[in-house]
Amino acid sequence: MNNFNHDDTICALATGGGISAIALIRVSGNKSIKIVDKIFSKNLQEQKSHTVHFGNIIHDEKIIDEVVITLFHKNQSFTGEETVEISCHGSKYIQNKILELLINSGVRLANPGEYTMRAFKNGKLDLSQAESIADLIESESEAAHKSAIQHLRGGFSKKLQQLRKKLIDFASLIELELDFSEEDVEFADRNQLNNLLNELKIEILTLINSFKIGNVIKNGIPVTIVGAPNVGKSTLLNTLINEDKAIVSDIAGTTRDSIEDEIIIKGYSFRFIDTAGIRKTDDTIENLGIDKTISHAKKSSIIIYLMDASEKIENQLTNINTLDGEDQEKVIKVINKIDVLDKLESKIDDCILISAKENIGIDELKDKIFDFTMINALDNNKTIVTNQRHYEQLKNTLNELELVIEGLNNGLSGDLLAINIKQSLFHLGLITGEVSTDDLLSNIFGKFCIGK
Repeated sequence: MNNFNHDDTICALATGGGISAIALIRVSGNKSIKIVDKIFSKNLQEQKSHTVHFGNIIHDEKIIDEVVITLFHKNQSFTGEETVEISCHGSKYIQNKILELLINSGVRLANPGEYTMRAFKNGKLDLSQAESIADLIESESEAAHKSAIQHLRGGFSKKLQQLRKKLIDFASLIELELDFSEEDVEFADRNQLNNLLNELKIEILTLINSFKIGNVIKNGIPVTIVGAPNVGKSTLLNTLINEDKAIVSDIAGTTRDSIEDEIIIKGYSFRFIDTAGIRKTDDTIENLGIDKTISHAKKSSIIIYLMDASEKIENQLTNINTLDGEDQEKVIKVINKIDVLDKLESKIDDCILISAKENIGIDELKDKIFDFTMINALDNNKTIVTNQRHYEQLKNTLNELELVIEGLNNGLSGDLLAINIKQSLFHLGLITGEVSTDDLLSNIFGKFCIGK
């Protein structure tokens, strides 16, 4: 953000490009109202904040468009700056002409994420809340939306503030001890400090562990469909996504590479991956596909192990042993092709019966997939970490806290303990922006769309 002049007045199209019914142009900066007033048919400079005005944008005594203008005074807007929003008709010519008039009046085009960055700089929201805005814009499911809203409303920030306050209180006592080091005085009770640090460690570990859930909520919960060749994996994928995406054939080994698509189940995004059938083969290419199947299974949150109702089920169940024990805990056992049989040879416990071809039992399978995932945390208003950067800084915080705990147990002096306590506070501060660098801000806000 070194090349940003925060004293500039900036403008950008806040709605999508192209022709539309309505477009919104946002202007922000200390001279926003004064500049827009020059091209508007009515006086804006004496108007109150949060008022709406109908009139014309005029250039060389010609009407460019009828518009609605909304005013926000300093400290009463999203950015914390004086802001004007111009709602105009969605003609590309009109949009470009208004932007041109603004630029000719001394306004510059905003950089990606500059509005949100200014809101952060002006104390309207912290850095983690600013990042949640990008997550909110990109959310494609109810769960991702709910998670972003929780972060935007400050749930995660409040949790971090509580952690920082507890650390700061004891860091202050440690620092006070250093001022009286010659008198050998301890202001911070070591047992109490040890209890606090262990309490903080548990809280941070809980946040770190929540990232596994938060990451799949944000990016989609991966579900890998595995099984022997010709059990109907590709047919199941096509049925789930309601599209003929995967090639279906009676020839064994048709699928040699992974195919994936995404669907929403009860507001949560699931990424289904069709993989090569697991079997012994001398085909080099097919073996590569089977290796990919095992790799996808390891990375998935759920594994649908698909079997053929027309074949002996007990024999097919033995193939689950090709998966690691940890992966077997993620398995939902599903028997396919029940439409071709009057009944199964034997009753198999914990198996869902379906016909992917005839769309039988698919709703039951979706319910099972939904119930199988650990996604109740959002409904219970628990704080969930969804951002990789936050996750890494929490891990760094935990490492520093563990060094403090180790130091306490070894009887280290306060000056040595203070080093790691300060580092813990530093890493927590990087999440909320209480500690920040231009490079960090450039990396975060540079990923935003222009106009936000």
